[in-house]
Amino acid sequence: MSDKSETQGEFWTGERCFITEYLNAADVPDVSVARTRVKPGVTTELHALSVIEWYLIQSGHGLMRVGDAPPHAVGPGDTVKIPANVQQQITNTGSDDLLFLCVCVPRFTPDSYTSLE
Repeated sequence: MSDKSETQGEFWTGERCFITEYLNAADVPDVSVARTRVKPGVTTELHALSVIEWYLIQSGHGLMRVGDAPPHAVGPGDTVKIPANVQQQITNTGSDDLLFLCVCVPRFTPDSYTSLE
């Protein structure tokens, strides 16, 4: 993700998903908001963030893994809180794209991301 405060185009990440940033700016350090799109059958990279993150599922269906808890199904209207420094991963279990908003507090920066693969 980059240091942008206005929406930019969707881009592919090594996390195996597409990101569209809506808010991520140095002058707004308390929060960032991005939309994530995961293609059917894809599992995102196992990772952890040093910030608190919420997934707000907009459409599609998935299987969410947070920490050592058993994976659980998610769908439209679900919200998942991911504490800082806890492993996370989501699989699109549906036949359509899985879309969700990612809200990070404080804002996401590349150094807050740790791959666990």
